[in-house]
Amino acid sequence: MPDLHWTIPVARWSSWPAAASAAPDIGFIEPIVRRRLSTLSRVALKVAHDCVAQNEVRVVFASRHGELRRTTDILRTISAGEPVSPTAFSLSVLNAMTGVFGIARGDRSAASAISAGAETLGYALLEAYAQYATQPGSPVLLVYADEPADPAYGTIEDEVQGGAIAILLNGEAEAGQLVCTLSGAGELEAAEVAHETRRSGADSVASAQASTEESFATQSQALQHCLETGRPAVWQGAGAAWHWRWHESAA
Repeated sequence: MPDLHWTIPVARWSSWPAAASAAPDIGFIEPIVRRRLSTLSRVALKVAHDCVAQNEVRVVFASRHGELRRTTDILRTISAGEPVSPTAFSLSVLNAMTGVFGIARGDRSAASAISAGAETLGYALLEAYAQYATQPGSPVLLVYADEPADPAYGTIEDEVQGGAIAILLNGEAEAGQLVCTLSGAGELEAAEVAHETRRSGADSVASAQASTEESFATQSQALQHCLETGRPAVWQGAGAAWHWRWHESAA
């Protein structure tokens, strides 16, 4: 598979850890709506609001499982022969967060939702970039939020860590650039072998650069490491490797 490269202009970004003990502050949402929201939607709304307040913005929301826990509760309710809450049903869809966010802000800008298994965040970054590239004058907000599936589903391969990340794409207020690369999974292994066996010339330089990438169990962990530290990170799946590098904008 040929490499695919793209560079995202990052104006702001925010994250919320899965292990956070405090509840996220989403005071901008009306109390009657706020008390009905799941933890997933709350953390997604928190990081989204951190990145954009009043300005209109297109939204790309990404989640592997989405509101699966709420959906599972609905299925259990049906199985028990009990009536399903209309509110619970309306908030069980994957893009529930984008609807709540748009209504709260009075923003009718386009919004989309993406789910792509363990590679959900990577493809969401590609989708957000594609939307931004078609209309650079209009910012795009990428919001990724996830949580592990209910234990009822058993063991899930490459299960998510949980938590949320939001990135505002806006070249006019750029704080830095996130360089994204999607390559064949075999290339990462080849780079590691090359680093051990080649010690001179351009091959040694390329190998040394590849070896600086720290590998993580999930895409969200790798991306957050890159954003927080400015150091390159990689996540390798069964068919591809996703690489992220950070470049500060010139002062």
